[in-house]
Amino acid sequence: MAGYIEDRWLKKKPNKDTGKRDRTALWGKGKRYRVKGIPGVRDRSFDTSEDAKQWLANAQTDTTRGEFVDPRDGAIPLAQYIEKHWWPSRSDEPSTAAPMRSKIWNHIVPFLGETALRDIDAAALRVWKTQLLARVEASTAQVIWIHLSTILEAAVDDGRLVKNPCKAHRTVKAPKPSKTKAKAWSRATVDAVRAGLQKRYRIAVDLGVGLGLRQGEAFGLSEEDFDFNAGVIHVRRQLRWDSKGRPYFCLPKGGKTRSVPLSPNLAKRAQDHFRRFPSVACTLPWRNPEPPATELEARQRRPITVRLVLSTSQGNRVNCSMWNKLSWRPALAAAGVVKAIGEKVETYGGRTRRSPVYELSRADMFHVLRHTYASTQLEAGESIVSVSEWLGHASPQTTLTHYAHFMPGAGKRGLAAMDEWFDQDPQPNVPEKPLGAPQTTDEL
Repeated sequence: MAGYIEDRWLKKKPNKDTGKRDRTALWGKGKRYRVKGIPGVRDRSFDTSEDAKQWLANAQTDTTRGEFVDPRDGAIPLAQYIEKHWWPSRSDEPSTAAPMRSKIWNHIVPFLGETALRDIDAAALRVWKTQLLARVEASTAQVIWIHLSTILEAAVDDGRLVKNPCKAHRTVKAPKPSKTKAKAWSRATVDAVRAGLQKRYRIAVDLGVGLGLRQGEAFGLSEEDFDFNAGVIHVRRQLRWDSKGRPYFCLPKGGKTRSVPLSPNLAKRAQDHFRRFPSVACTLPWRNPEPPATELEARQRRPITVRLVLSTSQGNRVNCSMWNKLSWRPALAAAGVVKAIGEKVETYGGRTRRSPVYELSRADMFHVLRHTYASTQLEAGESIVSVSEWLGHASPQTTLTHYAHFMPGAGKRGLAAMDEWFDQDPQPNVPEKPLGAPQTTDEL
């Protein structure tokens, strides 16, 4: 097999006069034995010949299997690997990249960044996981763990690690959030929150609860997306904002467009909204607000113009973050869904502005309207396959996982079957003849 061990301190051939090997200029300097000659493997030096022989044998075996990883490649600190190798190779959409970057640079780099890739072991992961769960909820910790595992999986592919430590250790598992059921609002709560919004924004509640739209999809909806004759709405895009506060249009989550049935009464509300608050033309980049660097990016990011159904009183597109703060949370408080827990005082140009601070309730953000839509459809007996398609889920299994508890009669059919089983008292099966009695030929 390829590979050999070189003695750096002594010459290869013996001296003709003495019969012994003469010393080289490197005598006594550095490590004595160097492993060389393995294709694709860098030379490595050792203090003893035994260490060199052992490493050579392992390297030859791993190279033959295609599994060789040079430990020196894993000496790079995690932060350096992320910043110089892993992150620059990513090509995520801004809506994905921004929250991913925030989680990695806030919860992974500060705590594991100085650790070499090869030193991230079970003990290091246990300590980091404990610290992580002390700072964030388990659901967020699970996402951050997935990011770290993805980074380390790439390090394996890059030949810097033999195994992904997030998957190799039985004693360390990813954080698991407690299972919670999706929450749906009652008709009274929906109406109360809707009434607490400015009139131009009330249609947002109707779109969420009547079509199951996500918030970005509702604010990216165009008047042209309504097909009143066919009785459907085409969900083709969403309005997003990147980490620098720049708006852009992109496909709905998962890159899936869809068509959702439009009820006649919701159609009437939409048409009334169009009359009272005419749609506003809005031109934004597609997919990414960054200036294009190539012709391909220029084509991919070419701006599109959309007549937005929802807009501000100044005729601008709606910033979801500001809308949640200035419109949604006050409406929740007015409906008694959340409470004011304090007051924020801000001074601008000598003027003092006071605004209430409301308790945070993730379960009562705009997405609850989507849950309410799903619950209404399923409780009405609608097909899980149809509801999954209207929600834009990856599969009906996703819908079932989130909303099975909304399905009517869940478990009742099985309960009825078991009840029928126990409807009569059990009758002992008494054989006509004793078990030990001899059998006749006919019986056999």
